[in-house]
Amino acid sequence: MLKNLIKKIPGNVRMAKLLGLIPQQPDERKFLLEMLPRQSVGAEIGVHMGDFSQNIIEAISPRELHLIDPWEYQASSVYETAWYGGGAKGGQTEMDERYSSILSRFNKNIHAEQVTVHRGYSTDILQQFPDQYFDWVYIDGNHLYEYVKKDLELSFQKVKPGGYITGDDYTEGHWWKGGVKKAVDECAANQSVQLVEIRNGQFIFRKSNESVPLNNMTTSS
Repeated sequence: MLKNLIKKIPGNVRMAKLLGLIPQQPDERKFLLEMLPRQSVGAEIGVHMGDFSQNIIEAISPRELHLIDPWEYQASSVYETAWYGGGAKGGQTEMDERYSSILSRFNKNIHAEQVTVHRGYSTDILQQFPDQYFDWVYIDGNHLYEYVKKDLELSFQKVKPGGYITGDDYTEGHWWKGGVKKAVDECAANQSVQLVEIRNGQFIFRKSNESVPLNNMTTSS
C-alpha cells in the first residue's frame, strides 16, 4: 500500500528507492557496464525506449554512442510477444512515437554530438562504418537466429582488436526459440574471439588481436 501511495507523488519514486521504502531491482547488466571502457566509441543494436542507452551514458560516458533501431512494427505472428510486434498495440504509429521519444530523451546528447540515432536495420547501418571503428557493440535487436548471427559477424568486423562484442538474452526458448544462444554458441567456437563471460542472460566476447573473419561460423544442425 505504501508503495502505491508513493508512486502517486510526482518525483518521489526515486527518493523512496534510495531510502529503501521501495526495493530496488538488481541491475543485471551492471557487471557488463563496469567492463566497458569509459570515453569509448560504442553502438547499441536494438534501443527500444532507450533505458539501457541511458544506463550506458551514465556509467561510462562514451565519446560516441550510436543507437541503432528500425523502430519498425512487425505484424507477423512470429513476433506476437515481441516489443516490436504484439507488444506494440498501436502498430507502426506506436513505433514512430517510440522513435520520437528517443530523439526527445537524448536531445542534449545528440546536440553535444555524443549520441547519434540511426533509424534503420543494423545490417545496413553497421556497413556504413569503417572496419575496426568501435570499441564495443551491444546486440539486442532481432533475436531470431539468422539476425543475431549476422549482427555478430558484422560487429566482429567493425570492432577494434581487443574490443567487445556483447549482448542480451542468451537463453533457451522464448519467441525467438533460443536463436540468440545458438548464434552465440557457434561464435564461441571461433578462435578469433574469446568468450569472456555469460551471466544474467548477457554474453561478452572479446575480439583477439589476431583475427580472421567470423563469416565462416560453424552452423549447428
